Amino acid sequence: MSGLSLEPEPDSLYIRAGVSNFLENDIRCDIRNAALTEKHFKSINPDVVIHLAAQSLVRESYKNPVTTIETNLLGTINVLKASQVVERLQAQLIVTTDKVYKNTGKSEGYIESDPLGGLDPYSASKAMADIATQSWLASYSNAPTAIARAGNVIGGGDFSADRLVPDLIRSFSTHQIPKLRAPNSVRPWQHVLDCLSGYLILVDKILTNEIIGAWNFGPDETQFRTVASVAEYACEIWNPQVSWVLDNNNHPHEATLLTLNSNKARFQLGWQEKLDFEQSIRWSIEWYKRVNEGESAIENCLRNINEFELMN
Repeated sequence: MSGLSLEPEPDSLYIRAGVSNFLENDIRCDIRNAALTEKHFKSINPDVVIHLAAQSLVRESYKNPVTTIETNLLGTINVLKASQVVERLQAQLIVTTDKVYKNTGKSEGYIESDPLGGLDPYSASKAMADIATQSWLASYSNAPTAIARAGNVIGGGDFSADRLVPDLIRSFSTHQIPKLRAPNSVRPWQHVLDCLSGYLILVDKILTNEIIGAWNFGPDETQFRTVASVAEYACEIWNPQVSWVLDNNNHPHEATLLTLNSNKARFQLGWQEKLDFEQSIRWSIEWYKRVNEGESAIENCLRNINEFELMN
């Protein structure tokens, strides 16, 4: 297994868990560089490509919209173009996001055929990448390729800024009161292992049946919750005496309601989430608690994976 990415952040899970120790090839490359991306694809010559690289933060996209669009749109095109020179390639998965959908406030969940669009730079850049991928695949010869769109993914090991669970953990760890920007916003929260299991099932289906197209991966609608619900349950797990307060500062626009309908993946791929809302939050918060207390990041990751695989 090989990986291609930018230099990892010093405090990232990549560093904490020693991910490079598990890779045959661990390559530094900016996917905005088309020639270098193609060079590395040729040298690795993979059987499967899973494209996850992105500028993935909404608030960061307001600060650096050009970098966001270049990375998410042009970077994706560079990956698609580079994959054409890979002789052994049998399957390719392009991962976008649930935020590619044109948000009309739809409560029953967006399906794969709904219109795409985006107001903030991040959502727009990912919608552009999704549309460009569909256009590329319709216009040029490629290995069988599918697109995955996932809901709000949580789990131990995320240390990014301006994300709900990592922000809560930073507040808990420094004995500060958590502040919420949009407590009433609703999201399809799901654990990262449920999301990744969907990606792997889809890759297997691409390999065996040449399944292509777009696929949603998100929790059942009964698991949709507000930001406040996540924060309250996280506080209960970490320390029942902790509570959150409203952040009254002005913030860039973010969608207040965003939900997915993942019936296509359930019925056609046989994918099903294993962790409900409460389990997803508990597994996430307890991962940080254990690591905060000095336990190994990689051991906790492997523990979660083993427990997940044993679940029905």
